[in-house]
Amino acid sequence: MHRCVFIIFSLVLLCLQNTSANQLVAVEGGRGDDTNGVTTNKCLDKERDALLQFKANLHDPDGSLSTWRPEDDDCCAWKGVWCDSQTGHHVTDLYLSDAGLVGEISHSLVNLTYLNVLDLRYNSFHGTIPTCIGSLTELTDLRLSHNSFHGTIPTFIGSLTELTLLELSDNSFYGTIPPEFGNLTNLEGLYLGDVGRCRVENLDWLSPLSHLVHLEMDGTSLAKANQWVNVISSLRKLLSLSLDGCELSQVMYPYSSSFLNSSSSIEYLYLRNNNLTSSMYRWLFPLTSNKLCRLDLSGNMLDGIPKYLGNLSSLYSLDFNNNSDVVNFPSFLYNLSGCTSLTLRSLYAERSQFTGSFSDIIQKFSSLRYLYLSDNHINGTISEKLWELSSLDHICLSQNHLSGAISENIGNSMASIINLSKNPLQGVPSTDHMSNLSYVKQLDLSSCKLGPHFPRWIQKLEKLIHLDISNTSISDTAPPEIWNMQLSYLNISSNNISGEAPDLSSRDFAITIDLSSNSFNGPIPHLPLRLVLLNLSRNKFSGGISFICQIVGGFLKFLDLSHNSLTGQIPDCLWHFKELKVLNLGHNSLSGRLPPSIGCLIQLEVLYLYKNSFSGQLPLSLKNCTKLNFLDLGANRFSGNVPAWIGENLSGLYALILRSNNFFGTIPLQVCQLPNLQILDFSRNNLHGSIPSCLSNLTRMAQEGFLPPPNVHPYTAPSYPHPYISYSSLKMYNVTETEYDAQEEYVDHAMIEWQGDEREFTRNLGLLKTIDLSSNNLTGHIPYELTDLHELLALNLSKNALIGEIPQQVGQMKNLLALDLSRNSLSGGIPSTMSQMTLLCYLDVSSNNFSGRIPSSTQLQSFQHSSYDGNAGLCGPPLSRKCPGDEESLVGKSEGDGKDRDEDWGWLCIGGGTGFVTGFWIACGALLLNHRGRRAFFNFYDSFRDWVYVTVVVFIAKLQRIAHM
Repeated sequence: MHRCVFIIFSLVLLCLQNTSANQLVAVEGGRGDDTNGVTTNKCLDKERDALLQFKANLHDPDGSLSTWRPEDDDCCAWKGVWCDSQTGHHVTDLYLSDAGLVGEISHSLVNLTYLNVLDLRYNSFHGTIPTCIGSLTELTDLRLSHNSFHGTIPTFIGSLTELTLLELSDNSFYGTIPPEFGNLTNLEGLYLGDVGRCRVENLDWLSPLSHLVHLEMDGTSLAKANQWVNVISSLRKLLSLSLDGCELSQVMYPYSSSFLNSSSSIEYLYLRNNNLTSSMYRWLFPLTSNKLCRLDLSGNMLDGIPKYLGNLSSLYSLDFNNNSDVVNFPSFLYNLSGCTSLTLRSLYAERSQFTGSFSDIIQKFSSLRYLYLSDNHINGTISEKLWELSSLDHICLSQNHLSGAISENIGNSMASIINLSKNPLQGVPSTDHMSNLSYVKQLDLSSCKLGPHFPRWIQKLEKLIHLDISNTSISDTAPPEIWNMQLSYLNISSNNISGEAPDLSSRDFAITIDLSSNSFNGPIPHLPLRLVLLNLSRNKFSGGISFICQIVGGFLKFLDLSHNSLTGQIPDCLWHFKELKVLNLGHNSLSGRLPPSIGCLIQLEVLYLYKNSFSGQLPLSLKNCTKLNFLDLGANRFSGNVPAWIGENLSGLYALILRSNNFFGTIPLQVCQLPNLQILDFSRNNLHGSIPSCLSNLTRMAQEGFLPPPNVHPYTAPSYPHPYISYSSLKMYNVTETEYDAQEEYVDHAMIEWQGDEREFTRNLGLLKTIDLSSNNLTGHIPYELTDLHELLALNLSKNALIGEIPQQVGQMKNLLALDLSRNSLSGGIPSTMSQMTLLCYLDVSSNNFSGRIPSSTQLQSFQHSSYDGNAGLCGPPLSRKCPGDEESLVGKSEGDGKDRDEDWGWLCIGGGTGFVTGFWIACGALLLNHRGRRAFFNFYDSFRDWVYVTVVVFIAKLQRIAHM
């Protein structure tokens, strides 16, 4: 080859190589990556400084912006930052979702003029959306949802005409949705769900958004948006529409008839929580077509569904939960039994007032896979056709009125989850039929009657991993085979199963074991290492509890060994349980000091040690359990001073119960630093000194109304619950083939002295607000500041050495139900303001030095005289002792007055009787002759009767739900 040709050819190859290298860098996104240690790209200083200023405005507890350092020149290499070399290495995308950032958006972003994507979702940005956002005219994606932005939604967003995606959901805006959004003609996704207290006057601005595919406006009021159906129908590319809680029932003119025959493109339609009645089906029709795949009508007031919904050939999911009007279930199925019956895979209709029987029409729904009908009023027997549905995988019919024997045809089912709990079903099908349930992985027959013998056919279910046969009237021993099954969830509680439990340590697959409320005896066996929930309460187990040291997996969240005959000490190995939230060892015979390792329970929310023989001082390490909100150490032998660190470190406590111990010293002022405290019980100790006036700082006892009960502790455990646990529905669980994760709840309970008796409070404990300092050696006056606790329900200061008078302001405590000041040295009169305490149902001021007249009121005179005994100076009803001057008021009555009264009374009876008869027949005659009037009257009567009934029940419930009666 000629030398010149060779040189030219070599130069061409070199150029091609350099060109290819440059193209490769561009393809890799211009991220500023190093090639052989040499930086190929570098962001502009102006944009780098803008990002650093953006960071300077923020709090970054998770270190998400740790790579954003001033000494690093190339911001294109920073986390969440994307650049494009084709634009000269400008920053084009900013992805910072779920980064834990807190603060306001810096105006420095105005310098990112080439920005296409700004994603700040799932953070804690606050303040208003800055005006600089309106200058970013190249934006195609603006995602600001799930933050804390407030103010009005800025109109300048409407100038970002290149936007294809706008997300503002889950913030705290108010005002109207800007009609300027109609300028965003390129939008494909508009997410305005739960943006705050926003409204829309009309939806005409949506019409130009012809490319819109997804529209979410949950929580935005459309009450004034007339003919909104027309606007939605004009969006020919719309696939998903969500209008949850948009006050659609208040729209006067939702559509015009010209759109009744319009064809809709919507595939996913969500109209939950709008108080809609069945009249809505007139305007729903133009929004439905054979393209509709999922329809959610939950949380409305519908009395059924129209037949046209049963003819939708693509509908595979229908949500009809929480409808408040009565629905006939056979009619509901009949109207769905057209084309829809061939495609419907999921029917969720829990808590929907369904009545009637379980119709055989169910056999038409051949594609049905998920059937959830729990908590309705369906009665009769379960249709045999149900078990013939070959695709049915999840069945939940719990809490209905289905009765009769459990059908043997259940063995034909292919379902992997069967829940028939809390129905009056009874009996057990033959083993041959049940053994056909080869696909069953989850079986819930709780509260059905399976006993008295243990259903041994269960051991034939080889794929079963979840078993709940609690409260099924079994009175038997558990067969050995049941312990060998590969169960991750076992609940056989609330029966009468006896015998000893075998060694379970090799069952590593077990996550939940609930044997509570049975008759198991003997020592507690060795247990699996990976347990999350263990409930052995209310049995006859004996021996020590050193076995807990073998549960070293670190997963345990719930441990309840209460109400057994356990002895010995708590072993000092609690450092294994850093995930433990509930520890209940109450009602046993455990003794000794609490181990120092109890301070390792850093996630602990509930510590219940009531009625044991624990002794000594509380370990200082307990102050590390800062998440405690329920602490019951009552009925033990603890001693020493009440620790000040309880008030300093355990600020989340709502219940502090130290009753029936040997604590001495004064009540520490730090207790006043517990703002959530609503149960304070230091009774039956050896405390002395005065009652701290700062107890008025316990704001939870002064806040009006009942706050959400704090005595519910959620924790994650497999599958769905045991008797302690409340749950909404299986549909809410994240169900997989191997494990069923549910959010479960443990409800606190405590022994409280109430109206002179010791009672156990359980589910209503969170409603109780009480202070009990009785049976101590407290001295001094009753602090008048206590009367600021206006929402206190019970106050017991009895059996102390208190002196002085009852504070005059005590009448401000109008919600007080029980007041016990007996056996002190109090003096003076009963304050007249106590006549205002109309809810008071228990009062004891006996054995004091009170004097004077008992104030007149319906409540104070209704108590037995024993409530006032032991006060020599008290007089007036209900005591037989009259007050000075009472005799004189009875003198001076003339006989003539008596005769006049008798004559007047006679004429009153005659006139009243005549008037009653006349009025009665006039009213009855009008009702008999006037059909419309009769109907209106009885409608009024029914409404008035219901109002009276509800009012009375609510009032009585306010009194009675405080304690088990």
